[in-house]
Amino acid sequence: MTDRERFESLIGMVLAHEGGYVNDPVDPGGATKYGISQQAYPQLDIQALTVEQAKDIYYRDWWLKLRCPEIRDDRVAQKLLDTAVNAGAKTGVRILQRALRDVGLSVAVDGVIGPQTLAAANRADPDALLAAMRRLQAAHYEALIKRNAKREKYRRGWMKRAAF
Repeated sequence: MTDRERFESLIGMVLAHEGGYVNDPVDPGGATKYGISQQAYPQLDIQALTVEQAKDIYYRDWWLKLRCPEIRDDRVAQKLLDTAVNAGAKTGVRILQRALRDVGLSVAVDGVIGPQTLAAANRADPDALLAAMRRLQAAHYEALIKRNAKREKYRRGWMKRAAF
């Protein structure tokens, strides 16, 4: 399986979590479709964005930049991608790094997906690592809600997303 085929087999969950076109005033990203925001991609016509264009963006700007092809376990790579898309790349990587620490591996929590983080991710027990990532992702969402009560409306979806 090529890297692009692997990506294609895993991106469906991200797209399912992100959904279609939304322009929610509480969401700082503004108009968003398939999780691609107008704020992040001001040159795009977000309403006209196709799912194939969204996949191309996720592959180029997220999957490759997060170095997901270097993570051996599909579930861990998918979880990192999904978390980073929703919470931001640095936050997603920090969640992975904190989870690695929680399962007993020594890594810097710096939001950078470098050789140390990748090696630890590939050494970790995937089930234990995923459990830690889920818990930390849920805690991240709880902190966001605590800082802004208007985000309470996202709790159910966020907790479902954290649990996958």
